[in-house]
Order: sequence, then C-alpha cells, then structure tokens
Amino acid sequence: MIEATLNTAQPQVDGKARLELCRHHFPLLRQRVNGKPLVYLDNAATSQKPQVVIDTIMRYYMEENSNIHRGVHYLSEKATEAYEGVRATVRQFLNAGDTREIIFVRGTTEAINLVAHSYGRVHVGKDDEVLISAMEHHSNIVPWQIVCEERGARLRVIPMNDAGELLVEEYEKLLTPRTKIVGLAHVSNALGTVNPVKTMVAMAHARGIPVLLDGAQAVPHMRVDVRDLDCDFYAFSGHKVFGPTGIGVLYGRESLLNAMPPYQSGGDMIKWVTFEKTVYNDLPYKFEAGTPSIAGGVGLGAAIEYLTKLDLDAIGLYEHDLLQYATARLSAVPRVRIVGTAREKAAVLSFTVEGIHPHDIGTILDLEGVAIRTGHHCAQPVMQRFGIPATARASFAFYNTKEDVDVLVKSVEKVIEVLG
Repeated sequence: MIEATLNTAQPQVDGKARLELCRHHFPLLRQRVNGKPLVYLDNAATSQKPQVVIDTIMRYYMEENSNIHRGVHYLSEKATEAYEGVRATVRQFLNAGDTREIIFVRGTTEAINLVAHSYGRVHVGKDDEVLISAMEHHSNIVPWQIVCEERGARLRVIPMNDAGELLVEEYEKLLTPRTKIVGLAHVSNALGTVNPVKTMVAMAHARGIPVLLDGAQAVPHMRVDVRDLDCDFYAFSGHKVFGPTGIGVLYGRESLLNAMPPYQSGGDMIKWVTFEKTVYNDLPYKFEAGTPSIAGGVGLGAAIEYLTKLDLDAIGLYEHDLLQYATARLSAVPRVRIVGTAREKAAVLSFTVEGIHPHDIGTILDLEGVAIRTGHHCAQPVMQRFGIPATARASFAFYNTKEDVDVLVKSVEKVIEVLG
C-alpha cells in the first residue's frame, strides 16, 4: 500500500519535485484556516500524518484490534505480529544491532526519563557530574536535575556561542572522571543547530563516559545510524516523524540495558511472580510494562516505511534549500532578528521582531492561515542565553514549499504594518 501511494507521486521526476508532489498525501494540509489556505509551519512541535498512516491505524482497529503477547487466539497473534514487526522496522531504520535494543515508550520525554531513572540513579553518586548542553529541551534537563538532587551530584552545562553552536573545546574540558553520563540534543528544537554529536560521542567514550542523544528533531530530517554515531542511547518521538502521538523509541546498547533495572513494573515486564520474588523479562520487554500503544506502534511503522521510501538524503537536501531560502527572505524584513545562525542547521527558523511580542506575531499569522509556534519552546535556558523571553518559530517539513515561505514573509510584514 505504501509503495502504491508513493507511485502516485510520479517517481520519474527528480527528488525535489517528487517531495513537493507528496504534499497531497497529507489530507490535513488541504484545509483552509480563517478562509485562507493552511500554511503549516509547526513541524518541530508535531508533524502531519500521511494518509497511509491514518489508513494503517484505522485498519488495525477494524481488522486486528486485540491485546498483544498474552493471547493465543487469532486476533492477538495478528496484533502481536504487527507490533513486533514494527520493532524490526525501527531497528533497520536506526541500524541498531538487534531488536532487543529497541524499547517502545510514549515519546522522547519518557525515553530520557527511563535512562535517567534506570541508568542515572544507579551510576550517579554523591559529587559525581552529569553533563548536558546549554540548548537542551526541558525533557533533557529536568530528569537529570532530579537525579542530581537525589544523589548529591552536580549538573554541568556545555556553553554555546552567539550563533547557537556548542563550544566543543569547552565540552572537552568538562569531561572529567566525575562525569557519569552526557546528554545531548542531536538537533536543537529551539535553534535548529545540528550538533557534531559523532565527534562529541567519541570524545566522551575516550574517557569511558556513555552518551544519550535526544534525536526528536533529527530523525524526521536526516539519516540516523546509531552504530555509526556509536551512541549508547538514542531517543525519538513518533509524532514528529509523521506518525501518531503516544509512541516513541529508546535505542539502548544491549549491554547497558541488560544491566539496568526496570523503569516501570507490572504486566508483561516479568517472567514470573511470587510474593517472595519476581524475575524480570528479557529485553526489550523488561522496560515495557503494561499494555502499550499498539495502534500507535503500528502507525509508527507505517510512518517510518513511508519516510524511508521517500529517501532521507533527498529530504535533507530539499529542506536545506528551503531553510536557506526562508532565512534569506525573512532576514531581509526590517526589524526581524534570526535567533540561531549556526553553520549546520536543520529545518528550524526562530526569529523575533523588534518591539513586537512573539505571541502577537503568532496570533496575526494565524489570521492569515499560517501556523507557527511561539514561546520558549520548552527551552527556557536558551531564551535566557539570548536575552529574550520567547521567539516565533517556523519549522519545515518536506511537504512545505517556497510558496509557504512567501506567505510567511508576507504575513510577518503584515504584523509589522498592523502593530507598528
């Protein structure tokens, strides 16, 4: 079904044109908002879903709905086969070594909390250090703060420059015998910066320090190979990669996962239970207590298959060109300041307009049918670093076009005209 859907996009055309033609696979993008054609530029918050993902979820509920792993009847076996098939799809997508290294969670936030709880609480002790960066999402700050507070440890922060680039030389100085784990965003959700994570992982590993990568903003835009990156943990969310909400993935190195205690307990994460003792299940089920988001998992599998068939390399090139075009056009608007000007960026464009609050920008843009995100983007330390309360953020996907950018720029000009 996925191949048939993509074939309607005229595979004879070049990669750029093919991606633009795929826009019609996303039914929500056809609607109008406030009488205007929708221009959806809030992809860093959540991406839209292609028809094949919607159809896959509907088909699951109509034809296969049952609980998994525990049943011997036909529907349970079908649902289990579909769900576990997605685990194999994700393993291949990330180039993990084994499906046992693929843990299904609710999203990136739960994945990071799992690592903080099951790895951090065991390995971080009094006077130890956890190292994160100055551009982290709150979900890669707060769990480590909690661990450090409980264990009497210290949270250290890798600084960044005015362009929004991490200072790798300072990072190296912060790696000490007290450092027990490093947590890094692969791509910043607030700035779009693509961090040199492969280099940074290698620097940590040279000192025997494991690394967790937050890949929520990377996976939708680029090819990710966890074995090439050599990271110890990698997390991403389904809803940012054209799949449903409520499902996500934690990749973990098998040797580390085997040694970690469970994050949650209950059904399916056990081999057997008595009142005297419980024996935990094997990987990956040790970390998957209770009934999971089965439909979400099936939908995630469809999204990954769809994205893979589009060619992630072509997506990266297309979005890079779109980001460059948007940056040039928006920078030319008087009083606009781009926040985050790193040399390596993914498809995120944060900006402010002198004298106008970002929330007011977002409100007026909405009247023009343009959906962007305004606020601190769950990255308040980033806002503090740049001396601003918030930004307006346009974030792109492969179904966006230069015409979308033109509407965005025209609408920002209208904001300035209306609010002065």
